[in-house]
Amino acid sequence: LGALSFVPSASEKSKTVCLKLLCQLLEEDYRLIRLSERAIPNVLAGIGYALSSSVNIYFVKLLCCLMELWDKSDGPSASVSNGLMVLHLMEWSFSNFINSHSADKIDLFSREVLKNTRPAFSLFAVVMAAAGVLRVINRSEQKALMELKTSAEGRIEIIAHGLVSSARDADYATVEPRNSFLLQCLSLALSKIGPFSYQAHVFLCLTTALLTEIFPLPRIYVKIQESPSGNLVGLVLNEVQQHLDSIIFKEAGAITGVFCNQYVLADEENRSIVEDIIWNYCRDVYMWHRQVALMLRDREEALLGNLEKIAESAFFMVVFFALAVTKHKLGLGAPQEIQMRLSVRILVAFSCMEYFRRMRLPEYMDTIRAVVTRVQENESACVSFVESLPSYDDLTNQAVPTSFQKMEYLWTTDEVQTARILFYLRVIPTCVECIPASVFRKVLAPTMFLYMGHPTGKVAKASHSVFVAFMSSGKDADLDERVTLKEQLVFYYVKRSLEGYPGFTPFEGLASGVVALVRHLPAGSPSIFYCISCLIEKADSLCSSVNTTPKNDLWKSWDGELEPFKQMLDLLLRLLSLVDIQVLPSLMKLLAQLVVRLPSNGQDMILNELYQHVAESDDVIRKPTLVSWLQSLSYLCYQNTSKKTPKGVGQVIHDSMSGATDSLTMNKISARL
Repeated sequence: LGALSFVPSASEKSKTVCLKLLCQLLEEDYRLIRLSERAIPNVLAGIGYALSSSVNIYFVKLLCCLMELWDKSDGPSASVSNGLMVLHLMEWSFSNFINSHSADKIDLFSREVLKNTRPAFSLFAVVMAAAGVLRVINRSEQKALMELKTSAEGRIEIIAHGLVSSARDADYATVEPRNSFLLQCLSLALSKIGPFSYQAHVFLCLTTALLTEIFPLPRIYVKIQESPSGNLVGLVLNEVQQHLDSIIFKEAGAITGVFCNQYVLADEENRSIVEDIIWNYCRDVYMWHRQVALMLRDREEALLGNLEKIAESAFFMVVFFALAVTKHKLGLGAPQEIQMRLSVRILVAFSCMEYFRRMRLPEYMDTIRAVVTRVQENESACVSFVESLPSYDDLTNQAVPTSFQKMEYLWTTDEVQTARILFYLRVIPTCVECIPASVFRKVLAPTMFLYMGHPTGKVAKASHSVFVAFMSSGKDADLDERVTLKEQLVFYYVKRSLEGYPGFTPFEGLASGVVALVRHLPAGSPSIFYCISCLIEKADSLCSSVNTTPKNDLWKSWDGELEPFKQMLDLLLRLLSLVDIQVLPSLMKLLAQLVVRLPSNGQDMILNELYQHVAESDDVIRKPTLVSWLQSLSYLCYQNTSKKTPKGVGQVIHDSMSGATDSLTMNKISARL
């Protein structure tokens, strides 16, 4: 009937009859549509043709039928897909109005749908119809349609205002189904429109839609914790999978773009409100996901994986929003206090979402650089960021849900928490200069030492980097307090690092920490003597634990079991060039004692290493001392070597000292060194 009314060659009388019959069917037999949902596209197509007919007599009635069809209890169901069909129906129809210069129809639509919406009209249909009209207006850019655009945007704002008012006290888990559906339609419609003027309540509705409909993680977390463990898959898995396949989730990127554009245009009050909502959402997702991951890990991997797909998309939303905040609120004109507070909150939010970062986004890096630059220049901001770090007790004790209290919590297996702490460990070295010694002692040191024992290499290495950064810092107002803390930390640092080597302590991290403390502690510090003594003891222990008697070739390749000892020896040799003159004699003495206790083939290999190290040294102050020490060490090693030992550096120097070689040999060796 609708198509017949649209045929140009049909008579006006025939068109009128068709339109009348169509209106009667929609008013009296709409229940039939519910019996077959597949008929809805055909019904809407018929209405679209009828609205575009050259006969206007039933135009208002058809509009009312279209708008009222969905809220009837026995009528067709309202759904997002049906809403999109309404949007495109009105887009096509309105294009026809413009092309046919039907000013009367445009005025009637504006009056009946946009300006004087009837109570019986379905709000989602009104939103979608207005969105369809706006799509046409944004494409045409005709100045004559600007008033209509204002009316359409105003109608959407009025509906959004009602949504905000009705959902003011609702949280993530208690959004009413009717409001939930309308939020989905409104956000989806806005993603299809194109340019849209700033509207305060639309902005707030988009915020709510993103957090409750597009990324509804907290609501799902609540369901999981309230569900009996045996019914998790049946109750939640299907719902999560359906959400991943839904239209609204697939349009998350476009909706996020509209949301960020609205933020740029928003007033300061609403900007601040939305910022707080987003940052709090990040915190809530972190807290909830920690518990849920603990519950589901190794039990419901499919459900956990699907949840993390939603969370990964939520991470993208947070990143793009934070970038918009950084560009438009952290400018030179903003007060410094606001810039600092906002920068810290962005960093904390990113730390909460770090577990869901699966790729290196340029927008993420740009935001990090922008906020870190501001934080590292301000002591109060640095302290605020550091103090947001979870406490030691929180890190090592997780509250387990009642139904899972028999589970043992291990902080090393908490991947969500580990990702967050790793974020802190990577950012803190950039601002450690501004962190007072008292704050480092109270807040950072326990966490730093805890995560030095983490089995994941990159996490442990990041902890060592924090130690290195602190050792290298020195702009504290109370420098004596900072130096005292450095010396105190060394004792536990060395103990903590060496007890995990080889194992969870990465050698690169250990070496960088030792080098940093040797370089930056005061000359002759007892902490340096203690560190060297422990390194020698550890090297001796590593060598003693390897049975090298039947494996003489091990000393030539340094592979396998001897590799940790070789790494420790390389570090000790490096320290010969780094320690101050007050510490050097002690290091040489302890290193000589270590070498003398080694098997003869090991002694020769190490003496060759020492020879090369000393020969390449450019330090004119300590080189003579090292040459003399190496000669003495070679002599001592030769005294303990059997006559069958290959003639290495130790043998050559001993021969020269005992007169077994030409008297010029010693001078030649000394000259080469």
